[in-house]
Amino acid sequence: MAQSNDFQPGEKRDFSGQKLKKLPKEVLALGSDLLYLNLQNNRLKCLSGISALSKLRELNLSSNDLSEFPQEIEQLKNLESLYLSQNGIGKIPEGIFSQLGKLKFLKLSTNHLKGLPSDLGQCKSLWYLNLSNNYLKDVKVLEALCSLKELYVKNNKLIELPAGLFFNTELTMFKADGNPLSKPPEEVCAGGVKSIQHYFNTLGSSEQRVCRVKTMFLGSSMAGKSTICYSLRKGLPVLVDAAERTVGIEISEVLLGGVHFLFWDFAGHEEYYFTHHVFITPQALVILTINLGSYDVRDPESFRDSVSFWIKNVHLRVPGAVVLVVGTHSDKCKDAEDVQKKKADIEMKIKDMLEQQRANLERWKKNREEDRKEPAQFSHQLTDFQQCTEHNLKVLDLVPMDCTKPEEIEKFQRYILCQVQNKELFPNIENILPKLYQDVESSIEELKEEKDIPEHGVMSFDEILKELKGKLENLDQKDLQPILRYLHRIGIIVWYEEIAALQETVFVEPSFLIKLFKTVVRHDLVNQLEGISRKQLIEENSLAINQVKWINDLMAKATLHNTAIRVLLRKSLKELDIDDEDFLDEIVGTRSSDGMFLGLLRQFEICLPAKLISPLNPEASEFVPKKKWELSNTSVRNRDGACLFPSHLKDNNVVLKMWGEDRKDDIQVQVYFLPEVPHGFFHRLIIKSCSFYPVHWVGKDHCLLSASDRLVLLKETRLRGDQLIEIRCKRQPSANASTAADIWRPSWDMILVVLGRLTELTQQWPGLCLYVCSPCTEDGCSDHFTWPDWKELDVHDLHNVQKNEKMVCSNGHKHRTELLFPKVGSHSAVPGDQLQI
Repeated sequence: MAQSNDFQPGEKRDFSGQKLKKLPKEVLALGSDLLYLNLQNNRLKCLSGISALSKLRELNLSSNDLSEFPQEIEQLKNLESLYLSQNGIGKIPEGIFSQLGKLKFLKLSTNHLKGLPSDLGQCKSLWYLNLSNNYLKDVKVLEALCSLKELYVKNNKLIELPAGLFFNTELTMFKADGNPLSKPPEEVCAGGVKSIQHYFNTLGSSEQRVCRVKTMFLGSSMAGKSTICYSLRKGLPVLVDAAERTVGIEISEVLLGGVHFLFWDFAGHEEYYFTHHVFITPQALVILTINLGSYDVRDPESFRDSVSFWIKNVHLRVPGAVVLVVGTHSDKCKDAEDVQKKKADIEMKIKDMLEQQRANLERWKKNREEDRKEPAQFSHQLTDFQQCTEHNLKVLDLVPMDCTKPEEIEKFQRYILCQVQNKELFPNIENILPKLYQDVESSIEELKEEKDIPEHGVMSFDEILKELKGKLENLDQKDLQPILRYLHRIGIIVWYEEIAALQETVFVEPSFLIKLFKTVVRHDLVNQLEGISRKQLIEENSLAINQVKWINDLMAKATLHNTAIRVLLRKSLKELDIDDEDFLDEIVGTRSSDGMFLGLLRQFEICLPAKLISPLNPEASEFVPKKKWELSNTSVRNRDGACLFPSHLKDNNVVLKMWGEDRKDDIQVQVYFLPEVPHGFFHRLIIKSCSFYPVHWVGKDHCLLSASDRLVLLKETRLRGDQLIEIRCKRQPSANASTAADIWRPSWDMILVVLGRLTELTQQWPGLCLYVCSPCTEDGCSDHFTWPDWKELDVHDLHNVQKNEKMVCSNGHKHRTELLFPKVGSHSAVPGDQLQI
């Protein structure tokens, strides 16, 4: 029997992960002496006799096989904390919670609840409640929980929230992501409790119903996205020349049949894909364009590049989206029969792809359910698989189009309108908003039309408040903040209030911000550098030899000098007739300070700050101990700064040279991705990890991190067809280490930091499942040791996960556990916030 070290006999018992099917007799024998009982990760289907534990304060029943709420719990009148997550509970009987007057903490997430008992509101001491991942449509009963401070109702079926929930309680933390909310809209909820309170305060009797759909145009380069986008806006054919193809993202708003469509036209070239995560949001209509003229039914790569790549990435990022597939250039096909043949081929392959993906997830889920040798290791994996199998990406039938015919454009407009008005496809298309929200949005549009807002649209918070007060006299700062948050969430404006340096800056024209991004994140960046004129070089105190250096470093090292970025930005902004030098310096930066744009690039993990090698400065001031050292010339502070774009790297030579060869005694952690590693995921993991370890080397799909004499290698790879990210660390003997565990401890600290970064990223891909393990290191052995629920790094101390001195794989090979899992000491050198998941 496993027993935690801090459990005292007679008061606390830990029976987690013991494969129990009924309560142990020794537990029931303790009776009123037992205060804390942990039964999570077992196979319990009932709790007969639990009422004997009359003094029980905490009961953990998470990750069991309970399909019914245990009736006997009503007799545990001293219960303060109850964990029942990850079971199969479909209903809670009336009358149980009215007996639990001391209950303060209740976790019922990941069950099958469709409703809540009315007496739950009688738990007046309850301050924490987690109901996420259920099927709830109504939570009005929670209004009576006057002490409630934290409430989680993510991934349910809620359309409306009761106003009293935010005024009759003490709520400070509330999460409702993944619900088809209309009142208040999910974008309002994302702003937090204060935004929701403001919403209901201003709603009153002035509510307005607004139908709005964010529409994202995706597809390969030259697939006709911009042509369709422009044609839909105009209502007639608009042919876009190849030279005018989208660079980055173009935004426009169109009103069709009373529905506001916010069109986002995403460029199709791979280089632009790495900025998409900044702007792609859930609950959207995705129009995927496929060039039927060039599509080849006999070529598997044609389907992969034109169709499956995009659908898979949408599925991973926004698994609840609706994808409307459009076959463009149908006039370039041989005949009508050829069009129908390609249409049928694409639809069949999409159906097969999605069915295969669902079948694989179901198989993995079933495998985890059947493998009950170590049930404690699989509870969260099961939850992840369950959620992914419930995701329902909706892909509509392909619509072939000849964009040169007006009647086909009009027909397509009607078709789109019909689809978005289907409540089964878009349950929250209609948002209920206070009149003030609409007034602010309309006033901003009027100010732009009247030229009272600068053409670039960059304003301080106070400036926009002043301008809006001219139209809305009673508007104040407290009103404007939550409304701007809402407008930011739906894409009307951009306001990064969470970034300290940008809290006071509002981008009223998102297209201007995108213009900045696409200046340096583009497929023809070398051409842009070659096109810099001598005059533009001189303005930045640079020479032609510097220009050659910029181009060579970009091509060879994927590194773009900060000076080159400034030159490109100034060139781009002056093409927009922006010549305000103070504004340019603020956005672009100077030789002595970084501008706003560099901060945004790093904030969104598009690039990595890099330091270029520079000669010593003979004029530098002398260093004196205990005295602050100052730069002798602040104008050269950032002269050697640059940005590394991992997506441009071509090989792993530098990383492999520093790492050397893999060894059998390396620590190995393998993170498998199901259904696949998202495109661009590894590049972002590199940037997040390298930002923590300043000494690093980066390659195409390899990255090496260094801390003291420790090296940790990350690499994206395939193993027998499965995609994974492997983390390796070499054994580095140390004279100061008294045991093998001491040798490995710093290495594990580094690995845990990387896993923490990886977990942060995976939260942005809700359609993704992970499987984490370490392989047996014996030659020729294919077995592996599965990691425990590694996502709960704040709950499980991974340094104490493995209790045994040795582990034995299924083939009989023995391994000391410190070579596989962290084992000793919770005194990690890693900052605690790095492990909070």
